Amino acid sequence: MKYYIGIDIGGTNLRAAILDEECNLVDKLKISNEVEKGPEYNLDKLILEIKERWSDKEIISVGVGCPGPLDIRSGTILVTPNLRTWEYFKLKEYLEDKFDLPVFVNNDANVAGYSEAMVGAGKGAESVYYMTLSTGIGGGFIYKGEIVSGFNSIAAEIGNMIINEDTYKHSNMNYGGLEGQCSGVNIARISSEIIGGELTTKDVFEGAEKGNMELQKMLSEWVINVSKAIANIIVTVDPEVIVLGGSVIINNPSYLNKIKEETQKRVFDGIKINIKLAEIGDYTGLIGAGLLGKLK
Repeated sequence: MKYYIGIDIGGTNLRAAILDEECNLVDKLKISNEVEKGPEYNLDKLILEIKERWSDKEIISVGVGCPGPLDIRSGTILVTPNLRTWEYFKLKEYLEDKFDLPVFVNNDANVAGYSEAMVGAGKGAESVYYMTLSTGIGGGFIYKGEIVSGFNSIAAEIGNMIINEDTYKHSNMNYGGLEGQCSGVNIARISSEIIGGELTTKDVFEGAEKGNMELQKMLSEWVINVSKAIANIIVTVDPEVIVLGGSVIINNPSYLNKIKEETQKRVFDGIKINIKLAEIGDYTGLIGAGLLGKLK
């Protein structure tokens, strides 16, 4: 049987999984990412684990999901806040040399979207737009089974989409960018500024559920801002299915219908929208990475 490796590179951990020909996740492993020691040190640790654990498998390709922005054509990491020592590292070239296999590298949100489009909530649809609402915000657009990356490999980088121009600037994003208004870390930041103290994202949703009117108002604004972004996506690429993933929405699924209602208000009358929750869960990035090579 043929097998396909998927790798997920994060600021805290490096994870790998092996998929079979039916896209089943057969096994997985994880190591810590000691970012300060650089990419070669950490990747060599991961590669050693992979080769020792799966040496009996006929591996066909390796796919990698990595925080962007990337140069997807060359498989080079560009500028990424959580992986400073990895900047401008030629990831594809390095892994192809170590594995002697074809290696496919893409943005982690694209990869997660790819798994949802091919084997998850968007399976069977011609066009799927994936939005992750988590610590940060990202997206991926899949059309006819292919990831749409764009000329500069930044298609679907919706965290930088301007929602309210005169508001907060998050990291190197635009003032009023979606991530600065709606990501998990900024839900907590905005709410803490409103009511004082240091709140987590979980605190905010729980407080609203218990009747805190200030937090309820803040989350109503959050729903509206997310809906603005989705409406912009709909009138730009008109996807058949929009899939929402990431810890913020997955842990608070009751907000899905509110987002649907607010989005519907912001598109043309009579336009059918289809917004779903992601289905695959924590392994979406690993499965999507493995599929990069399998479905080529």
